[in-house]
Amino acid sequence: MTSRLRWIAGLILLLSLTLAVNAQTPKERFLLTFVPNIQFAPMYVAIEQGYFSDAGYDVALEYLNEPDVIDLVGAGQVHFGVASGEQVIIANANGRPVNVVYNWYQQYPIGLVASVESGITSMNDLKGKKIGVPGRFGASYTGLIALLDSARLTESDVQIVEIGFNAPEAFCTGQVDAAAVYSNNEPLQISTRAKAGDCGDVSDVTVIPVAEAGAFVSNGLIANADFIQTSPDKVQAFVAAFDHGLKDTINNPARAYLLSASSIKDLPLAPDFKARLTKLADEQNVLLASTPPPTRDDITASRAALRETLHKDFDATTLLQFNVLLNTIEMWDADVPGTSNLDAWENMANTLTAMGLLKTKVNLDRIYTNEFVPQPPASHS
Repeated sequence: MTSRLRWIAGLILLLSLTLAVNAQTPKERFLLTFVPNIQFAPMYVAIEQGYFSDAGYDVALEYLNEPDVIDLVGAGQVHFGVASGEQVIIANANGRPVNVVYNWYQQYPIGLVASVESGITSMNDLKGKKIGVPGRFGASYTGLIALLDSARLTESDVQIVEIGFNAPEAFCTGQVDAAAVYSNNEPLQISTRAKAGDCGDVSDVTVIPVAEAGAFVSNGLIANADFIQTSPDKVQAFVAAFDHGLKDTINNPARAYLLSASSIKDLPLAPDFKARLTKLADEQNVLLASTPPPTRDDITASRAALRETLHKDFDATTLLQFNVLLNTIEMWDADVPGTSNLDAWENMANTLTAMGLLKTKVNLDRIYTNEFVPQPPASHS
């Protein structure tokens, strides 16, 4: 055999081996709601860092409406997605077998935003006020009803205005006195506009979080119930990869922001901002590798210091999405991220029942599981 023929034979063998390896890695659709956004940073980090590929998954992200996510996972056409707890309860009441395998958000992300000029500081100040919601559906509406109920108010005590997904504009043009919003994101947008003089007479905002009314289950990783039963090892591997990405994001948000840039079009990342984040991410890695390792409190303090450091040198517009990430991390963080609590599920089911959205009793402790949540290593004294 000539050298050229040997070279061709070797190339063919290499290509064959590559194709064989790729064929062993299944293409896994993962369904997210909304659009590419920094709030999905753990997914982007887990992909960029190779955690999913190490677990045997070639993940393909898709962004759909939440009802479509529920339908596809419930029908077993897709194994994994993200959905809110209220939709999981309603889905199971309607015979669609979707279960939460990882409780992503430890805090319900909805709050009521009002201007400091309005004098609204508690739910008791809302009687007769105009309150904006995207519509009478979804987490914002459910969260508002939970807040009203906590103050012994009903919808008839306020004026609900459907404003679509346009809270900052509706708020700043005076269409509403307050609005039910995602508290990690939209209050920042409104505050940034107000401080730039682009929000009418509003100088800044206050936020009343739904969490003040109690614990409510929020967004989590869902899987088809039959798939959980037949392929628990695959579910475990997928959840572990996501958990790794989530913890990386919590521990080093600067690195997570940088890793997310390739997945989010137009994410603010000017050269000077990118250079600073790179430096801060490297410094955080040193902290994380220290002996003894930093505690959860240490890491929380490091995020606060990071925010303060960046605010000295960069304007609010540049930092808006990074601040969204920092705010959202506080909603994920826990001693054991991913854990579900039955009380939160019961509170949500009770709210849905009061709203008339849940008319069938659901066995709540069978629609979520903590079985796949990675546990911290046992401490040794």
